[in-house]
Amino acid sequence: MKKKPVTKKTKDLLAKGKKYYSLAYKPREIVLARGTGAKLWDADGNDYIDLGSGISVTSFGHHNKKLIAALTTQAKNIWHTSNVFFCEPTVLLAEELVKASKFAKRAFLTNSGAEANEAAIKIARKYAADKGRPPEKREIITFIGSFHGRTLATITATAQPKYQAGFEPLPAGFTYVPFNDFAAIEKAISDKTCAVMLEIIQGEGGVTPVAKGFLKHVQDLCHKHDALLMLDQVQDGMMRTGKLFSHFAEEGVKPDVVTLAKALGGGIPIGAMLAGEKVENTFQFGNHGSTFGGNPLACAVARVVLKILQSKEISTNVNARSKQLVSALKDLNKKYSVFSEIRGRGLMIGAELKLEYHGKAGDVADLARGHGVLVLQAGPNVIRFLPPLVIKENELAKGIKRLEDAIAEFVSK
Repeated sequence: MKKKPVTKKTKDLLAKGKKYYSLAYKPREIVLARGTGAKLWDADGNDYIDLGSGISVTSFGHHNKKLIAALTTQAKNIWHTSNVFFCEPTVLLAEELVKASKFAKRAFLTNSGAEANEAAIKIARKYAADKGRPPEKREIITFIGSFHGRTLATITATAQPKYQAGFEPLPAGFTYVPFNDFAAIEKAISDKTCAVMLEIIQGEGGVTPVAKGFLKHVQDLCHKHDALLMLDQVQDGMMRTGKLFSHFAEEGVKPDVVTLAKALGGGIPIGAMLAGEKVENTFQFGNHGSTFGGNPLACAVARVVLKILQSKEISTNVNARSKQLVSALKDLNKKYSVFSEIRGRGLMIGAELKLEYHGKAGDVADLARGHGVLVLQAGPNVIRFLPPLVIKENELAKGIKRLEDAIAEFVSK
C-alpha cells in the first residue's frame, strides 16, 4: 500500500497534539478524519480497514445513517435534563435494556464502562451493608488479568499491578484470584465476600475466555455465600461474542448485576449498570447519581443500537465473519508461524504471539497500520481483533490481506 505524503495540516495537528494532549495518552501518528462502514481515512487521504472498532465501540462501523438520524432527531428536541426529571428516550432505554437482559429489574445509566463498574461496586457494598454486614465483610473478589476501568476503585478491582502503580493507597476490600481456577475461587470465597466480579472474556488481559463450567461454578459459590455475581460486559457484551449478552451462552447462569458501555452507544458515550432482583431496591434516593448519566442524546442513539443488535442479520454476520477471521488467522499462521494460540468468541478474537515474539504485539500493530489495517493489542503479546459487527466478507478479506503484508514484513526483520 503506497502511502500518501503527510500534509502540513497533519504535521501541525500532530505537533499540537503532542504539545497540548495529556501525556496519559500516546496516540499513533495519524489523524483520522472520516469513515464509512469498516473503512477509515486519515487527513492525508490514506484508507484503513478498521479491525478495532474504537476498542469494541463502533459496532455498526462509521457513519451509520440510522444512528445519525436518531442523534439529529433528538438534538432538535432536547439535549439534557439531568436526572431531576424524566425524559422519554432515557425511560424507554431503561425499559428496553431490562427486558432484553432477561434478568434485570432496573437500570442505572452512566457515561462509561468505568462508571458502570463503579455503580456495581457501590451497589454490592450497599447490598451487604443493608444486610447488616460490617465493612470487613464487604469484600469483592476479582480475577488476575481483569480490567474494570481507570477510576480509583475500578483500577483496584482491576487485578493488574501495571494499572495501579503510583496510585496507592488503593481502596481496601478487594481480593484477587487466578482466572479460570476452580479450586482457587472455592478457597477464596467466604462469608466475607459480598460479590464476585468478572468478565466472560478478559479483553485487556489477553482476550481470554472463561473456561467451560467456570461461570456456573462461581455462581453456585455466590449462592452458597450470599454474594452477588456481577458480570462486566463492557467489552464482550452487546453481540460482540455472537450473543446480545455474553452470559446468554453460559447455560444456567443468571447474574445479579451486569455492566455495559462501549458498543451500547455505537460511538456515543453511554454505560449502564443493570440490577437484578436481589439488588433492584438497593439504591435508594441519594445513594448514587450522575449529572450526565442517561443523557437524552445518548439514550436516543442507544435505543436504535439495541434494536439493531437484536436483529437476526447481525447475529448471522457475527457468526459468519468470526469463522472467516479465525480461519484466515490460522492460514496466516501456517504460512508464517507467528501465533501460539488463536482464541475468543464471535468477533472478539485474540492471536497470541509465540514466545520468541513476546513483547512485540505493538510492533505488529504499527506495521499493520502502515499497511492500511487497524488492529489492537491486548497486552504486549496478543493481537486483538474487534471488527465492526457489520463488516462485510470482502472488507474483512481485504483487512486480512493487509495484515498478511504486515506480518510478512514483521517476520523478515
